[in-house]
Amino acid sequence: MEYISCPEAAKKWGISERRVQKFCEDGRIPGVIKFGRMWMIPKDAKKPSDPRRKNYFL
Repeated sequence: MEYISCPEAAKKWGISERRVQKFCEDGRIPGVIKFGRMWMIPKDAKKPSDPRRKNYFL
């Protein structure tokens, strides 16, 4: 399995690196592993939904 780092995932998903780290800490990304101080995210992982966002127009 291939992995990407938090900065790479942040760029891919269009969100901040800190937000990606928070998703990892909360266990919201399946298959993520921690290697030392760095989170490794599966290359094919989907961006998790953000519970802070409200869908007012649905």
